Amino acid sequence: MESQKESLPTLRWGIIGAGLISSWFTKDISLPRKSPAAVHKIQAIGSSSLEKGRVFVETHLATLNPKPTVYSNYGDVYNDPEVDIVYIGTPHGLHKQHCLDAIAAGKHVLCEKAFTLNATEGREVLAAAQAKGVFIMEAMWTRFQPLVSKLKHVLFQEKAIGDVRRTFCDFGLDKDIASLPSTSRLRDPAMGAGSLLDIGIYALTWGLLTLESDPAKSERPRVVAAQTLRDGVDIATSFILHYPSTGRQGILTSTTEARTPEIFMRIEGSNGYITVEGIAASAPRAFTVYPKVEGRSLGADTGADGRRYDFELEGMGFSFEADTVAKSISQGKLENEVMSHSETVRVLEILDEIRTQGGARFPGEA
Repeated sequence: MESQKESLPTLRWGIIGAGLISSWFTKDISLPRKSPAAVHKIQAIGSSSLEKGRVFVETHLATLNPKPTVYSNYGDVYNDPEVDIVYIGTPHGLHKQHCLDAIAAGKHVLCEKAFTLNATEGREVLAAAQAKGVFIMEAMWTRFQPLVSKLKHVLFQEKAIGDVRRTFCDFGLDKDIASLPSTSRLRDPAMGAGSLLDIGIYALTWGLLTLESDPAKSERPRVVAAQTLRDGVDIATSFILHYPSTGRQGILTSTTEARTPEIFMRIEGSNGYITVEGIAASAPRAFTVYPKVEGRSLGADTGADGRRYDFELEGMGFSFEADTVAKSISQGKLENEVMSHSETVRVLEILDEIRTQGGARFPGEA
């Protein structure tokens, strides 16, 4: 086992932000696995206070040995010579500056989605990383899960449901946004508050993944969008991706006022349909392929026999993206094709268009 570990790519991580997403990520990459594809060492934790950082380690990394160094600021993480890569798990509105600071220190970067508040910021960050010669990637962890690659194979290689026609996907969480303090990242527009950047980005991602066999060769979809705003923050967003040459449509939604059932997506084709389920649209766990049954309407209650694919994970599934990053960096790459720089910018551009039509704005935007 030790000799196997020595042959695997190794990354020493500095973690920026001691919130929920950082706790999930760090627990996953420090979890013992049967067949790891990389070795991950949590070297440092940067928090807004020393006490908060120490509580984070005690709560989420109690069994880790050796313990990571805890810093009461982010700058010390960027400048720690024992840190290879910085994971940024702070609110969206802080991503741009935190990425730029890490890049300036010569660190590789894995930054949580949404990568930045808008495409303009995203291009600036990616240009800085390119100029510095460091690896950077948006941490859209769902794209790296085995279910996604299998689903795309079933859709576009096996063509199990024929020609893909429509995708319906919703990501809803029941959050009482109005009861939160105005400084909460879920209420503060400066932090990128709203359902779209937080969870709607997953619905968008599923639309792109299931309607396009090859993003590099796909036409740019037309976007039609509407948002419900409360105090300038979107609590519900609905949008359609329309591909004129094929007629394919993605009907995609997000809300903070209702929780989506476990079956969060349906993909319709000329010869059947597929349902995808999980604890949330960000964490798929199974999909089922239903063949076309003449004379019956679509729906899981049609009585048609479905072919089900289940995916058991070690942890939540964050290790797949971390392993991919480690492999890319060990190969000298500055980006990874699964979540390429161009795809990050394209997603941000679509998010910008949705907000342009829906009305949500962030400080400093026209």
